[in-house]
Amino acid sequence: MPTMPAADTPIDDTLTLTATPVRALLRREPVCVPPDLPIQAAAQRMRDHGVSSVLITHEDRLLGIVTDRDLRNRVLAAGLDPQRPVIEVATTALQTVDIGDAAFDALLLMARLNIHHVPVTDGTKVVGLISSTDLHQRQSDSAVVLAQAIHQQDTVADLQAVAARIGALQRQLAAAGTSAHAMGRVVSAMTDALTTRLLQLAERELGPAPLPYAWVAAGSQGRNEQTAKSDQDNCLVLHDDYDPDRHGAYFEALARFVCDGLNACGYVYCPGEMMALNAQWRQPLARWRESFRRWIETPDPKALMLTCVFFDQRFVAGERTLVETLRAEVLARTPSQRIFLAHMVSNALTHTPPLNWLGHVQTIRHGEHAGTIDLKHSGIVPIIDLARVYALAGGIAAVNTRERLLHSAESGEISSERARDLIDALEFLTTLRVQHQARMLEAGHAADNHLRPAELSELERRHLKDAFAVVKDLQGVLEKRYLAGRF
Repeated sequence: MPTMPAADTPIDDTLTLTATPVRALLRREPVCVPPDLPIQAAAQRMRDHGVSSVLITHEDRLLGIVTDRDLRNRVLAAGLDPQRPVIEVATTALQTVDIGDAAFDALLLMARLNIHHVPVTDGTKVVGLISSTDLHQRQSDSAVVLAQAIHQQDTVADLQAVAARIGALQRQLAAAGTSAHAMGRVVSAMTDALTTRLLQLAERELGPAPLPYAWVAAGSQGRNEQTAKSDQDNCLVLHDDYDPDRHGAYFEALARFVCDGLNACGYVYCPGEMMALNAQWRQPLARWRESFRRWIETPDPKALMLTCVFFDQRFVAGERTLVETLRAEVLARTPSQRIFLAHMVSNALTHTPPLNWLGHVQTIRHGEHAGTIDLKHSGIVPIIDLARVYALAGGIAAVNTRERLLHSAESGEISSERARDLIDALEFLTTLRVQHQARMLEAGHAADNHLRPAELSELERRHLKDAFAVVKDLQGVLEKRYLAGRF
């Protein structure tokens, strides 16, 4: 398996300009003009592209740069004929930075020379332009500052504008080499911040809640493994004093405000309606106890599906003890429920790595995704499912997949070596997924999970095969442990 950035690296270290390459700041192709283009035409080109500068090039050779300031000082203030060639007002003694340089180096260069624009090169080719505004925006998109900005907004429309920056944050983290584990925590923390602020705005509009409640995240957000493009999975655990006639309208309105707000911010409604917006997932603690008891004792296909979502729940806001009480009670029961665990293992084996009988990676053969590998459902989800079974079998409270595996190794549910193999496989597959999605977004396409092996190097393809083999091997171990005699 390849060596990945340490998953427990402090997130603040991944968000500094010193750890961010210049390539992470490039948002568009550079706007270039020929040296003999009239100044007025160059200014019109800048206006049409919405940029504050243009590069002057000839046969891919960089000759100079013209900025808004140059047009003001060297043309308008000097009374120069705007039909003169643009090269006459360009700055030709240029400083450049390489695409792989640290963004911090670019910031120092700008400060030292008192300039605001620096061309970016890849070898001898000009590939972009960064400005002091880009660097300041990079700093303003850090996780801490972005979370602060979220909590300062007073309307859903304002939150929507701030939430639009989360995708850029994720792409910058990926370009900076941040581990997939840390990235999932950062993005999930942004969703938590949005949810908390929406709850505050809802209570400001509806009045204080009539009784204690806990807003709970489930699914990928609950596991702290969310990406910027995700649907929402959430629920409400209400105090047992809840009376539908007296309190039902309030909590329905609260849930609608928050779920609608999250949808407006890019976290679309759950296709399966597993949201607090659905009355089924807005229940008092006693009803939640009964639901989990029923799912464990009668593990039919629907119960198993719900279990996979709601066993990954995590407190976000409100009264924490409501969630902690429920989780403690459920986890005290699951280790002894062997039939339930066997069903969970059987359900987990519905997603298997795409390896043929010779152990070679096999792509999808038919349909719109022919020739690709589904990184999520063929690799990542099986690891999530394995970790969940280990946690339930050991009564482990951790929800994050990596933490579940580490705790399962400590409790003896899995060996330390195999836990580390799964953690490395998860990190590798998730990194491939994030990088693949970043490439798609940069190319103007919608992000998906379907990777073509041709996108990978030979070394990466070997590591992909190894990662799938680790998952398949551990699935086989659990199958023998729980399903050898069937049930």
